[in-house]
Amino acid sequence: MAHHKSALKRIRQSRRRNQYNRQWKWLIKRAAKAVQRATSLEEAEKLLHVAAKVIDRSAARGVIHRNTAANKKSSLARFVNAHFTKTSSSVA
Repeated sequence: MAHHKSALKRIRQSRRRNQYNRQWKWLIKRAAKAVQRATSLEEAEKLLHVAAKVIDRSAARGVIHRNTAANKKSSLARFVNAHFTKTSSSVA
């Protein structure tokens, strides 16, 4: 166990930050899964917009790096485009 006051404070801070970061990462995962479960293009686009806001907010707060945020948003957008153009072309 830590013996210095500064080490004890560091432990308290890291626990708080860990909990904060875990909450935001959970929100990101939940938003991404919602986009992937969408059944229509309109629903997917709405959920993609919501997910992008959550991802941007988490990047602004330092939970994830801004490049990671950009990669996640891009990946979700590519998923929506690929998934719904494939299904809509096979239906039409």
